[in-house]
Amino acid sequence: MNRRTTLILGPIGRPKLSRDGGRMVVSIPISFRRQGGRRRVVTPANAETWSPPQPRVDNTLIKAVVRAHRWRNMLESNLFRSVRELAKAEKINESYMCRVLRLTLLSPAITEAILNGLQPDGLGLAQLLRSIPAEWNQQQALFSTSARKAERP
Repeated sequence: MNRRTTLILGPIGRPKLSRDGGRMVVSIPISFRRQGGRRRVVTPANAETWSPPQPRVDNTLIKAVVRAHRWRNMLESNLFRSVRELAKAEKINESYMCRVLRLTLLSPAITEAILNGLQPDGLGLAQLLRSIPAEWNQQQALFSTSARKAERP
């Protein structure tokens, strides 16, 4: 199927769908200006500027992920013989420590999103401390679904 893009300059409006459903028209107010032998896209002075969503850093969540990896490294390097011994040394409830340690099983994509403040809306520490699927694709599906539920009014 051939797709053709047509640029129509005019006032901004809602996207319009053709009657046959084969074409969608989106109006964007822009103009072209020559500058230094090149064409430049210019928006009207009264147009709203767009910017990507700002990262929403959740320090509690980041702190828990970092702690989980620190504790895991301490256990793997044999500084402590068991979770019980580590929990006692850290003066933290053993059950809580076990739940936080599960955060080391998060997919790298989810961990990176959390550290960059780009985690899905509605994804918090309480949700992550519940049971987490072991498979990364299941985690992705679960957390993207919960983010959609949180967006609904």
